Amino acid sequence: MKKLLLLLFTIPFLAVAQEPGITFEHNTTWAKVKEKAKKENKHIFVDAFTTWCGPCKWMAANIFPQEKVGTFFNENFVNLKIQMDETEGDNDDVKSWRSEAKRFAKDYRVNAYPTFLIFNPDGELVHRIVGGAEADQFIAMAKEGLNPDTQYETLVKKFNANPADKAIAKATASAAVKAYDRDLTAKAVESLINNSTPEELMADDMLAMITKNIGKPGSKAFNTILENKAKVDEKLGAGKADEVLAIAVINNEVAPIVLKSEEDIFDKTIDEVSKKYPNVELTNIAASFKTNYYARKKNWPAFRDAVQAYINLDPSKVSPSQLNSFAWAIFENCDDPACVESALAWSKKSLEGEQEPALMDTYANLLHKVGKTKEAIEWQEKAIAAVDEASKAEYQATLEKMKKGEPTW
Repeated sequence: MKKLLLLLFTIPFLAVAQEPGITFEHNTTWAKVKEKAKKENKHIFVDAFTTWCGPCKWMAANIFPQEKVGTFFNENFVNLKIQMDETEGDNDDVKSWRSEAKRFAKDYRVNAYPTFLIFNPDGELVHRIVGGAEADQFIAMAKEGLNPDTQYETLVKKFNANPADKAIAKATASAAVKAYDRDLTAKAVESLINNSTPEELMADDMLAMITKNIGKPGSKAFNTILENKAKVDEKLGAGKADEVLAIAVINNEVAPIVLKSEEDIFDKTIDEVSKKYPNVELTNIAASFKTNYYARKKNWPAFRDAVQAYINLDPSKVSPSQLNSFAWAIFENCDDPACVESALAWSKKSLEGEQEPALMDTYANLLHKVGKTKEAIEWQEKAIAAVDEASKAEYQATLEKMKKGEPTW
């Protein structure tokens, strides 16, 4: 009987121990966490999160509880969560970490959320991950924190000690991109450019690194592309050099100005910047950004004109999904008849290829909005027949509103 009672008392504890997901430390201190990591010869994984951060909540609800995630992290790390903001509902455990949270933010440069920090068993920061990911990808990202060849902070130290080493600079640039460290990315890319021959700069891997991290106008990367436009286009396709250069110009010298101004100075600013960069073709990228600009300003008649101008530049380069996005923006935000008619035309154009349910749904909604409800119902029924089971209820609800003559916007 005693053996049976012992078994009954043991089973619940085994069940708790085998619960899947990451096991985080609670009611502890940073000193105790470091002591445990040292004793068990494990790295330390720190989830620096805030209560208002959507991706933080998503990771906590969907990724951390997964068994394969828990297995990997529990075997390799002592795991800790630190709440970086303060709320009235904080419990005593959270409150006890407030001063430490402030130190972490300052000492370890935690400026975006979620940020995941990895320390070696001695408590030294060796790696950082910014942003969430699906389980397998997140495990792969954490594995990089266990390898000195891919650890972000370790690479930074190696790069600072020997910035002319191309292999280190390349690895550092790649790690800096993942860590959203734009300043270090620019330094590493500049080092690569300074220590490479013209032929090496045009190699596929090097060119990909430069074009994806072109930085600001005037940077080494920007000037390298500008001075080699023909070679870049030969490697990457016609117009690619102007595209990456124009994006850098628009992002750094147009967007900050026009988005802050209460007046509509878009065309004026584009004209001024175009004169400053006569060797960069800005037309296509400027036209694309103009649609975004008027959407942010909620000037929907101007948005309509900007979209039409963008489409007219080269209709073949505007994808069905882009047309659908433009049309849906008008559907949701503008009742002006001219705007809605234009959106209807864009939506109809999007259906000339493969008729996807989402595109049909947009077209049906726009038909309903312009009063062509009978036709709208026919298209919505087509959409329902093609859509996945998870979305049928939503599409059906829209159909019922159409049949009742109710607005769907």
